[in-house]
Amino acid sequence: MGAIYSMTGYGEAAAAVEAPGALSVHVDLRSVNGRFLDISFRLPDELRAAEAALRSLLARELRRGKLECRVNVEVPAATLQLPGTDALRPLLEAQAELLRHFPQLQPLTVAEAWRLGGAQAAPRAGADSLAAAASMAAAAALRALQAARQAEGERLHAFLLERCTRLRELAQQAGRVAPQAVARMQERFVARFREALDLLGGSADAQASHERLLQEAATFALRVDVAEEIGRLGSHLDAMEAVLEGGGEAGKRLDFLIQELHREANTLGSKSAVLELSEIAVDMKVCIEQMREQVQNLE
Repeated sequence: MGAIYSMTGYGEAAAAVEAPGALSVHVDLRSVNGRFLDISFRLPDELRAAEAALRSLLARELRRGKLECRVNVEVPAATLQLPGTDALRPLLEAQAELLRHFPQLQPLTVAEAWRLGGAQAAPRAGADSLAAAASMAAAAALRALQAARQAEGERLHAFLLERCTRLRELAQQAGRVAPQAVARMQERFVARFREALDLLGGSADAQASHERLLQEAATFALRVDVAEEIGRLGSHLDAMEAVLEGGGEAGKRLDFLIQELHREANTLGSKSAVLELSEIAVDMKVCIEQMREQVQNLE
């Protein structure tokens, strides 16, 4: 059985940077359903040049879905030290100048002064080292994302197979009910037809009236017979189960089969001449709609 992947998932990973200061790059991947593959990035300035390589890495594994990729360069808290007065003096002088021209501004807090002053002394790494660490973290995050998408895909696979079984049960019920319902409706039709003839004073040609009665009854039976719809519904379910077992990029094919199932259920409902068949058709539509909602999440 081939694997089925959901388009919804999450994965994250981090990789150390080969540079002084124990820097690391953290990659966060979140995906939701989408008609096509749409990748958006949130990168720090020092990793803008790595976007093309990261996009190529992700696109090799993913086919559909809206994916958000967040990348952060993290500095361990242990390496951040309280900035000295030499680092803070230019910052405080700039603040004093701004407050002189714009007194409505708020002075810096201790935390803000620490962060801005410490940023000047934070360890830095070369662009190549950062890009290499970002690729490693992205590859690991992608593996975690794919594992989450496969786990969700397996859940959807089981759900869709269960819904297919339920639709087959409903089709079997319709197959049992339809002949009995058609026979009852034919009897009612014949009775009403004869009542109408009696109200008109009978027919001068009894044989012609009888033949017309049989013809109308046969026409009515064809109009309300749902055997073809039940047969086609079973064929679509066979195809759907085959797609699910085959795995791979199944979402679009399953979506098409869902449309065909819905069309047959609609036709069956429109031809239902009795309450029992109408109720079965409604149950079918509810079941198919549940399947449609879940198929939208499959790659």
